[in-house]
Amino acid sequence: MAKSQTLTPEDLATLKHAKSLLENPGLAAKVTNLLGAPIEKGFEALPDNWREKVTLATESALKKALSVAVRTMTDGKVEPPNDRWHMLAVGVSGAIGGAAGLAALPIELPVSTTIMLRSIADIARSEGSDVQDVATGLACMEVFAMGGRSPDDDATNSAYFATRTLLARSVTEAAEFIAEKGVAEAGAPAIARLIATIASRFGITVSEKAAAQAVPIIGAAGGALINTLFMDHFQNMAHGHFTVLRLERQYGAETVRLAYETI
Repeated sequence: MAKSQTLTPEDLATLKHAKSLLENPGLAAKVTNLLGAPIEKGFEALPDNWREKVTLATESALKKALSVAVRTMTDGKVEPPNDRWHMLAVGVSGAIGGAAGLAALPIELPVSTTIMLRSIADIARSEGSDVQDVATGLACMEVFAMGGRSPDDDATNSAYFATRTLLARSVTEAAEFIAEKGVAEAGAPAIARLIATIASRFGITVSEKAAAQAVPIIGAAGGALINTLFMDHFQNMAHGHFTVLRLERQYGAETVRLAYETI
């Protein structure tokens, strides 16, 4: 049966909500509102080698998350995602990170990232995606590249679809490798390229998180709150992303993209 070329009013409203999640201001704006001051003040408080620490921690976190998180989703039940439980868990890890500062990032970030990817997979399942499918696992990983617009991005285009286009080749190569080898080996070139591409975007948001936690008044309680915002940001990206993918399965990718761009 041919796919419909027009979204129903209900599905168009759903897509509009998804776009509002995917294209809204990211973590930095939320943190600035929380602190009552520009996040740049936090960057000024970071040590000279913070970029290197963030890069290493980000890539390590993504490698561990890819190999662990989606494997915990073992059944095919479609039910509402448990966003609050994951929010609580990541808040606890943020409290630890907030108390110890940037030094704890290599330890705390893989934990919080794995919890977040588990939450993303939960959201994917709630939107009808098969979480045992390699494509869904990689779509979950894509979420970490969203909401961190690069200075090189074309501001006239959708940040969401620009990110998907950027990742398309790396995702295809990684999917082919995993289908052949049956395992996501972080050292394999196809997997390494995907992780590096996602890390270049995820690192922007992680840097904003690190800057927020570097503010002296943050501490453990603030660290938990920052991590809660961190989780909320990527849960919103996941809800938007997997809503779009669900509609694409129903109407076709081109139809959904055209509707998205006209909203």
